[in-house]
Amino acid sequence: MTEGNFVDYVKIYVSSGKGGKGSSHLHREKFIEKGGPDGGDGGRGGHVILKGNKSLWTLFHLKFARHVKAGHGGDGGSSRSTGHDGEDITIEVPLGTVVRDKETDEILFEITENGEERILAKGGKGGLGNWNFRSSTNQTPRYAQPGMPPEEMDVVLELKVLADVGLVGFPNAGKSTLLSVLTSAKPKIADYPFTTLKPNLGIVAYREFKSFIMADIPGIIEGAAEGKGLGHYFLRHIERNSTLLFLVPADTDNIKKEYEILLDELRRYNPEMLDKDKLLVISKCDMLDEELKAELKAQLKKEIKGVPFMFISSVAQQGLTELKDKLWENTNALQNGLKAAGFEIGPTNSCVTPVYLSGSIPEATNLIFDLRENYNVFCSMVVYPVVPKGMIILRLIPTAVHTLEDVSYTIDCFSKIVGKLKAGEYMSDKIAAI
Repeated sequence: MTEGNFVDYVKIYVSSGKGGKGSSHLHREKFIEKGGPDGGDGGRGGHVILKGNKSLWTLFHLKFARHVKAGHGGDGGSSRSTGHDGEDITIEVPLGTVVRDKETDEILFEITENGEERILAKGGKGGLGNWNFRSSTNQTPRYAQPGMPPEEMDVVLELKVLADVGLVGFPNAGKSTLLSVLTSAKPKIADYPFTTLKPNLGIVAYREFKSFIMADIPGIIEGAAEGKGLGHYFLRHIERNSTLLFLVPADTDNIKKEYEILLDELRRYNPEMLDKDKLLVISKCDMLDEELKAELKAQLKKEIKGVPFMFISSVAQQGLTELKDKLWENTNALQNGLKAAGFEIGPTNSCVTPVYLSGSIPEATNLIFDLRENYNVFCSMVVYPVVPKGMIILRLIPTAVHTLEDVSYTIDCFSKIVGKLKAGEYMSDKIAAI
């Protein structure tokens, strides 16, 4: 990503189309003097629709689109002819886009999936023609409904970066350097603070052609939760990351204090971010000898409990493989555990883990329902016609929020439900409501 064309905040005015007017036409034809009402309905106004597109990574294409207006619906005509619907306007946005009402600051919705469509401004309904108002006591109504007015609003689109791992740290902690070493991303690197002003994304290659996404978040400072140093613009990008990697340089005066300041800023901004999996990484460890490194390890074990930590050096290429292993720990545990339990998971190069089973569509739905209601395990399924008949694919996605205990529990649950599947307990003529 280049900083120049990365836009994560835009304000736009949107307006749907108004509904068309209903017709009050009375039928006239040769030899038919009083044909009665035949006015058609007006057409629907066009919608303004937001659609998720995984190929987009910025809101730059909306930077200069200040006004977005959909088409108006056509008026009804004679012979009960309905007016045409107004043209819908579809705005494609990157995944992770949050839509807010500019006046109330209320979050309207979020776009998080590829192809997901949400109506931002609904088109006005078309008016009814006089044909709809005929009755035994009013056989020639000479009136019709007008179309409904359009919806108009000012909205704010905010992009929150979607990534597996987010780098958190003070300015000049070495986040951009780490990203440039682990990925093919080319962020701007300099020896002064606030070199990075926009998030950078990179794909980290792992063993056996696997990969995950890492985000370089601009450095935050003390008071960022109150907006100091454009703190809100930086912090919102951390909300979407499943794992938070706290980067603290080895030459800092007090590693514990710096880590706690970063943690406190996240807590004050959004307490839910503390529930994410955290990893403390001491960068620039090439500046330390083995004796000093051992002293720091002993000190950190006493001062920072419950948070794993490790030492790396991006420049000297030290500890980088161990870092990637640590970040992939849950996925490795799940996939290797499923294989050891006798499950066929098939080829996968990401954290998405497919589990292949045999059964009918009703069996698949009952199995999913049982997992959700009785075991508290959530997963998606793929059945016919996407895959051949008789095949069931269950898709599991472990995240950094999960623990190794969660992984073991999931494998145990899968062993139980497979036993039920083979015993025919899920056989049914009805599809479960999932």
